[in-house]
Amino acid sequence: MTQQDRPKGKAFAPEYQGALGSLSVNSSLSEVLAKGVEELRAAERAGEHREMARCGLAVAEAYRRLGRVADADAAWKSSYRAARSAQDVGAMAWALWSGGTLARQRGSLALAYRLLGLAAEMGERGGDVVVRGYSLAGLAETGRIQGDYQAVGELHERLLAEARRRGEARHTVWALEGIAQMHRNTGSYDRALALFEEAAETALRADDRRGRAWALRGIADVVSVRDGDVERALALLTEAESVCREMKLSSALAYNHKMRANVHYRAGQYPQARDTYAQALAEFEEMNEPRGTALSRLGLAKSLARLGRNPAETVVELAGLRRTLDRIGLKHARDMVDKAAVELGVGPLPGVGHRTGEAVTR
Repeated sequence: MTQQDRPKGKAFAPEYQGALGSLSVNSSLSEVLAKGVEELRAAERAGEHREMARCGLAVAEAYRRLGRVADADAAWKSSYRAARSAQDVGAMAWALWSGGTLARQRGSLALAYRLLGLAAEMGERGGDVVVRGYSLAGLAETGRIQGDYQAVGELHERLLAEARRRGEARHTVWALEGIAQMHRNTGSYDRALALFEEAAETALRADDRRGRAWALRGIADVVSVRDGDVERALALLTEAESVCREMKLSSALAYNHKMRANVHYRAGQYPQARDTYAQALAEFEEMNEPRGTALSRLGLAKSLARLGRNPAETVVELAGLRRTLDRIGLKHARDMVDKAAVELGVGPLPGVGHRTGEAVTR
């Protein structure tokens, strides 16, 4: 079955194209990578540049989601060159989308904006509404993780409406989760929970296991922070973790572990929080994912402080983290550090006033 033949309302992966178009959105990343490399080599031998671009896109995305960022960087650029040789504007747009998504993952937000903007323009010029939508979604998510909710909230809502109109379940789930995250981060827990639950149900109906795993993580977060329901939160995270492991979703698994640590920390279970933050930190460092690394370091610093760490060491750690988050451009995550300093009784940090902000957790 090709992507075009898939029934409306069911999740599919438009980044799996050409000879890889029959792959499921739920295919494990190791399977995608193996088949992608095999088909890419065949296309290279045949000198088929368009097919090289399409297969290279899947390879780039598999590498990215596995945390192999150097390989992903080389793969999307190779895909773009092949698409340009084939004069395939749509394939060029998809390659730029992959590169922009990788740039965001690596914390290079200015580059992410530039590549995703180019991808959206090229997708529109090439008449590919799907890559245009994915690229606009990438721009919206980049703004959201920075905390620019006012700037991107309307775009999230518009993309949600477009995805629903076209029956793109996977994109619908993404938009619901993004909007839910903004509500959660601004304290609208009831609305956030309703949206995360809708996302989980939509993903289940569409057979989007990746999307459902992220939605379950969001539900766990809200029931933990709003209700203090540790048992339910951990059960939801365990369910999501099994999907992450089966599909080899390295980044999603690391964020799952960070959320598990958050749940332990909120419950005052500081030794468990410390150990789980340390696990997530190691996973993010292995993937060279700076945002997840910084957020895990913050959680670990808070846990160690609660377990009796010297306050002066905590101040040094938090001040360094704040500089890191400033450099990445994650304003709301940076404000989390200020809030943590006040919470732990070691603030304000050097050069920082008493202002604190809302937290970003994804």
